[in-house]
Amino acid sequence: MKDHHEPTDPTDAGPADSGRRAFMGVAAGITAAVVAPGVVLHSVTAAPRSEAVTSDVRWGLLIDTAKCVDGCSACVDACDRENGLNLQNKPASASQEHWDDQKAVWIRKVQLQDNQTGRVTNLPLMCQHCEHPPCVDVCPTGASFKRADGIVMVDRHTCIGCRYCMMACPYKARSFIHKAVEDQLTRVPRGKGCVESCNLCVHRRDFGEDSTACVDACREAGHEAIVFGDLKDPESSIRKHLAEMASRQIREDLSLNTGVRYSGI
Repeated sequence: MKDHHEPTDPTDAGPADSGRRAFMGVAAGITAAVVAPGVVLHSVTAAPRSEAVTSDVRWGLLIDTAKCVDGCSACVDACDRENGLNLQNKPASASQEHWDDQKAVWIRKVQLQDNQTGRVTNLPLMCQHCEHPPCVDVCPTGASFKRADGIVMVDRHTCIGCRYCMMACPYKARSFIHKAVEDQLTRVPRGKGCVESCNLCVHRRDFGEDSTACVDACREAGHEAIVFGDLKDPESSIRKHLAEMASRQIREDLSLNTGVRYSGI
């Protein structure tokens, strides 16, 4: 299956590509079109990246837990829709408890309670996009890898499903696909026997978009608890927020230099 978000070289357009692009031209302007049973093709308006990813940027998130509202699941729901996780179906034979434990989750809401004061803090927890990711260190095939721009990903074509990465991740941020995936989005290909996790909406990055689904949803919900941006750019919004408020990494003791930072914890 070919993802229409993949970077393409406009000078390398053979007959097959021409036909594909003609189809894409017809699809442009349509919110979504079914191209095959169980596969939904979404149109985009931005141009794809034409240059290789570089280490000039490092993408990250800053989460202000003081603004993260108890009971709100806007970021989780948006992540599900953006990446097709909402298309997962519970097997008829599985109990709800078993399904809740088995289904893929890229963001989960976590509550922290101060045992002395009783204060409860809500925070969304996803892949922390470590500078030194343990998942990459233990992967025997190189399927877990870190891009030059700091995004930690899984190549589903080389993932053998050993799940060493899941055991190595201190944030329990990765999911394993146990069953064949019947419904999925072309921009986020998924398959049985592979591990997956938050990729900072990498398809948006490669089309020059400047946000993530969770950030957009949090803003639309009126909370603005999540900021996305380039951690290396002193003029970026995330850097300015980091300069103005105290923040920390989860499990700072591991010295992983995470790309996701939290304030208020």
